[in-house]
Amino acid sequence: MRKMGIGLQLYTLRDETAADFKGTLRKVAELGYEGVEFAGYGGIPAEEMKSLLDELGLKAIGAHVGLHLLREDLQKEIQYLKTIGAKYMMCPYVAPEDRETEEDWKALFSFLEEAGAEAAKQGMVFGYHNHAFEFTDQVGSETVFDAMYAATSPEYVQVEMDVCWVQFAGHDPIAYINKYAGRLPLLHLKDFDKDAEGNIKTLELSQGVVDLPAVIQAASDAGTQWLIVEQDVCQNPPLQSIENSMNWVKNNYLNQL
Repeated sequence: MRKMGIGLQLYTLRDETAADFKGTLRKVAELGYEGVEFAGYGGIPAEEMKSLLDELGLKAIGAHVGLHLLREDLQKEIQYLKTIGAKYMMCPYVAPEDRETEEDWKALFSFLEEAGAEAAKQGMVFGYHNHAFEFTDQVGSETVFDAMYAATSPEYVQVEMDVCWVQFAGHDPIAYINKYAGRLPLLHLKDFDKDAEGNIKTLELSQGVVDLPAVIQAASDAGTQWLIVEQDVCQNPPLQSIENSMNWVKNNYLNQL
């Protein structure tokens, strides 16, 4: 088993960062997370953010950058990430109005290729983060997920796989990790179950139905660089949830290396 970095997707702490961004980052570092993946920067200038991360010993893994922001000013987004020392820039979501037809998807694939080419030119790694709809929507005979990576170049569009959504959509996350080995630098380590209505309920690690040890082993074999903990909605206070999840990672992965 390889040693992979353990990060946190800060969307999990969106309310906490909205109230106190810097104090929240400090708590994340204290819990033992090695890096963070941003979902907004709280209005903090890049140089100031870089100084804070250096002080806390936290690595800037990268960020989820909304499609509208990528389209509006790609260079601005790249520059912020370069300044804070981040390597990865991920498109996190496609709104329903932007994916109504197969042609919408094909146009998006072209845009992702262009954005990824520009990012690569500047030393960044660009990619896409999935939800469930990429496995239920199709382009031709393929799922959107597979069509996207068939239509784009590995050197420009990498995979950030959210195993929770892969499994919720009815697919085997281990099989998908293996399929995209070598193109999968970031993996969202998440757990879930379904509520009485069949909706997703994200949970702390080990509290749901995802085979997390198998996911970690497969990610190690696939060349993944970072395992990124995320919980969309927490039943406990979010800081408690990320502490509980980190303790599971320590006991079931880091301490086993």
